[in-house]
Amino acid sequence: VCSSDLVNIDTVHPQGDPKLDALIESRLLKMTVNSPDDKLAPSLNAYREQFLRTADTRNSMYLQAKVREQHDGLVIVEVSSYLDTGVAHGEPGRGFINYSRILHKELTLADMLLPGQEQAFWNTAKVAHNSWLISTKMDRDPEFVKSWPFQKTPNVALTSGGVVLKYNVSTIAPYAQGLIEITLPYTRLTGVIKPELMPARR
Repeated sequence: VCSSDLVNIDTVHPQGDPKLDALIESRLLKMTVNSPDDKLAPSLNAYREQFLRTADTRNSMYLQAKVREQHDGLVIVEVSSYLDTGVAHGEPGRGFINYSRILHKELTLADMLLPGQEQAFWNTAKVAHNSWLISTKMDRDPEFVKSWPFQKTPNVALTSGGVVLKYNVSTIAPYAQGLIEITLPYTRLTGVIKPELMPARR
């Protein structure tokens, strides 16, 4: 953990797995790139020094990695960023790392799905999004439904309670609604997700 008035970096260092440690640092560093002109720093410490040296005094950056949960040989890490540039709205970011301790690698969506099932996965997500619209009563507002249609998200997590899709602000709802999570039950993903990635039913 390193912090100052302008930069706060709060990260986990999973014991005995330097590969996951390096992956977390790499993902947090990618979240510091906010414009095409930004260059990727070689380490979080280097980024911190660079930010303190060059950032406007009104700017601040918060980076965090936390283990959301561990189950069935998987470690689910949630990474967060928040860039405050002194304007009314800061820029929050979110992402997930689905790390297999068995395979010693991060699982991409392609790794999670059975062959040829990507369209089926997103169709299931679209149904869940529709349920979210109904539960939040947003479906009663035709303007909202038209302005904020369903979208895919790169933020997918294999949690023990279901596959979580996390949406950054201003993707499927206005900024004021914050970060939105939609959960797809595993029961709806039979034949879509690889069976070995379904949590063991105890």
